[in-house]
Amino acid sequence: MPDPKFIPLPPRFAPSLPAEQAAEQFHEVMATRRTIRDFSDRPVSLRTIESLVRTAGTAPSGANKQPWRFVCVADPDLKKRIRAAAEAEEREFYATRATEAWLADLEPLGTDPTKEFLEVAPWLVVVFRLAKDDDGGQVYYPQESVGIAVGLFLAAAHHAGLVTLTHTPSPMGFLTEVLQRPKHEKPFVLIPVGYPKPEAMVPSFAMKKKPLDQIMVTFP
Repeated sequence: MPDPKFIPLPPRFAPSLPAEQAAEQFHEVMATRRTIRDFSDRPVSLRTIESLVRTAGTAPSGANKQPWRFVCVADPDLKKRIRAAAEAEEREFYATRATEAWLADLEPLGTDPTKEFLEVAPWLVVVFRLAKDDDGGQVYYPQESVGIAVGLFLAAAHHAGLVTLTHTPSPMGFLTEVLQRPKHEKPFVLIPVGYPKPEAMVPSFAMKKKPLDQIMVTFP
């Protein structure tokens, strides 16, 4: 008898192109993705954000525990509070926490403690990593699992014609307080989501990605 714990592989996406061409086509799409800080206030529907989070929720995870929570914020007052708290941490970071080497690496980005985009972007999606599941049970490989889910979220946003920023003010404990999350939810990343301003700019050096021979090793 078949094992009742397993079912046949459900129908899955089948590209119209051969695998090689389909992979190249997807790379061409994703190669145009850029992290930006110049957001437009053009609205993005809740339905769109829900679809992005659903996509993130398809990610694999340790023992299928799905140790993530996507807290999606459009409320202007709440975004203002998040910005104020983030900028307080960022001022401390730039003044006392960051090493000279770190600041030198950040210099080409032109960043500073001011984070206007946290109020301008129509949505702030705060991803939390669950230290245990909602029933108090153990979770496995939460860092890896949440990282994969975030990657799918970013790809889905790009596919939808949106832009994102992976913002990681350090420390991020203020997000737990501002968003009134339980202690077993740990802030992982803060992602503004929206459309770019028509005049949006990106650092020129950010366009330069390492070539394949620097990021891939094969044993054919």
